[in-house]
Amino acid sequence: MSEPLLRFAPSPNGRLHLGHAYSALLNDRVARDLGGRWLLRMEDIDPVRATAANIRGVLDDLDWLGLRWPEPVRFQSEHMEEYGAAADRLRGAARLHPCSCSRGDGAGAVAAREATGEVWPRDPDGSPLYPGTCRAAPAGPVSGLIAAGERCQWRLDMDAASRVAGPLGWTRFGLDGREEAVAARPERWGDAVLVRKDVPTSYHLSVVADDARQGISHVVRGRDLEAATDLHALLAALLGLAPPRYHHHALLLDADGLKLAKSRDSRSLRAMRDAGETAGAIRLRLGFT
Repeated sequence: MSEPLLRFAPSPNGRLHLGHAYSALLNDRVARDLGGRWLLRMEDIDPVRATAANIRGVLDDLDWLGLRWPEPVRFQSEHMEEYGAAADRLRGAARLHPCSCSRGDGAGAVAAREATGEVWPRDPDGSPLYPGTCRAAPAGPVSGLIAAGERCQWRLDMDAASRVAGPLGWTRFGLDGREEAVAARPERWGDAVLVRKDVPTSYHLSVVADDARQGISHVVRGRDLEAATDLHALLAALLGLAPPRYHHHALLLDADGLKLAKSRDSRSLRAMRDAGETAGAIRLRLGFT
């Protein structure tokens, strides 16, 4: 039996906060409990926000917490060709379709339908499902844009993909060692974007490809990503990859009952350190010695 392998995979688009610290420390603990290791992966596909300063900040924060990881760190920005190859496989199997719509275009189409009283479905994150504008349009216009060198995004054809993959599921593992099978419902995500206009991948595509490439056996991540696991199970099946087991931990909340988030300017570990808090105190606050 191979060594259990986990990963902590932050997006370096800002400084880490207590929620990130908890997830990193939990990965470290679970890896040791399983007799395995955890790897550090930088999910730095965002060409604007994944700056060198943010990457350095992530490394400094994890080091300050007393965490250690094997080198080299995997940077997703260095593996775009791999993600492009995965997208090409899906395109070749007619599982992706091009889409030239902007976010505003999709929102406008949904708003027009809702204005007539239609209740439009939303994905697990609360965003309206893609209305199928480009998928239902004749191939000519979008193909012409591609031929002219215009960038477009590529979406999963959820109807076709779900028919091919058939019933899906993933394995949830508990910290007590128990496991259970979970039925996946990826259709809740609709035609999710797998290749963005600005980069040849997306979070969903690159995380599935990386977990397989790195041989990750167990994924420990926040509960806010649990629903995305259904989509990841589908992508793994379409690409012929073996999926890991998953544990989705509880999220740390602020005084308003909302999850800590960089987008909401949740207090960073760096700010706590600058205020005189110690790494040992942070670890104890989060339940780690």
